[in-house]
Amino acid sequence: MILHSVKLRCSLHGVSLPLLVIAGLLLLWEILVSINDVPAGILPPPSKIMQESFFLREQLMGHALTTMTEAVVGLVLAALLGTVVAGALASLAILRKALLPILVISQNIPMMILAPLIVVWFGFGIEPKIAVVTLVCFFPIAVSSADALMNADKDLLDLMKSMGASRLQVLRYVRIPQAVPSFFSGLQIAATYAVLGAVFAEFSGGTSGLWIFIGRSQRAYRTDQVFAAVFLIAILSIVLFLLVRWMAHISTPWNRVGSDADLREQGK
Repeated sequence: MILHSVKLRCSLHGVSLPLLVIAGLLLLWEILVSINDVPAGILPPPSKIMQESFFLREQLMGHALTTMTEAVVGLVLAALLGTVVAGALASLAILRKALLPILVISQNIPMMILAPLIVVWFGFGIEPKIAVVTLVCFFPIAVSSADALMNADKDLLDLMKSMGASRLQVLRYVRIPQAVPSFFSGLQIAATYAVLGAVFAEFSGGTSGLWIFIGRSQRAYRTDQVFAAVFLIAILSIVLFLLVRWMAHISTPWNRVGSDADLREQGK
C-alpha cells in the first residue's frame, strides 16, 4: 500500500510539473499577444487556437486518424523488420560488416528525396506513407537491438555454454531478455519520429492527413488552424511515445525490481 502511494505521488509529480510549465508558457503567449495587439493572422492567441480546434474537431479527428494509422502501422512494421535485421546482424559477422555501413549511409539520404520516389513506386494511397514511416523508424530499433544482442553478459553466456546450452537456448534465456530493454529504448525513439514521419510523407500527396489539413489552412491564410494541427501532431507524438513506454514497463518486470526498492526507501 505504501509502495503504491509512493508510485502514485511520483507519477503525479512527473506529470504535473511539465503540465504547469506548458500552462505557464501558454498563459505568457496569450498575454504577450494581447498586450502587443498581434494580428491573429500572424500569431493567434492560444484561446483562438483552442476555439478553432473545437469548431473543427470532427475534421481534425478525421485527418488525425489517417496520420495516426500511418504512424502506428509504419512503427509496427519497423519494429518487426528491425528485430529481424538485428537478429541477423548479431548472428552473422559477415552480414554485420556488409550491412551496417549501408544502414548508416541510408540515414544520410534526405527523406525529401526518397518520399516522392516512394509515391511514384507505390501510388498516392496510404502505402507510401507507411513505407516512409517504416524507413524513418527502422534504424534506431535495428541498431539498438543488434547492439544489445551482441553485448549480452559474458559471464552468463559462459555459464550457459558450460552447462551445454544450445545457441537457441542462449538466445532465448540470455540474449533476448537482456536485449528487450534496448529494443524498447529504440522503439521509444522511433515513436517520437513516427507521427512526424507520417506528416512529412503526406507532403508528397494524398487526400487525408494532418499535413493535407495544414496545406489547405496555409493557402487560406488560417494561421490558427495551422497551429491547431501542429498542437495535435505534438499530442499524438506524446501519446504514441507514452504508449510505447507503458508497453516497455509491462514487458520488462525484472527492470522494476530496483526501482521498487528505491521507492520503498522513499516511503520510509
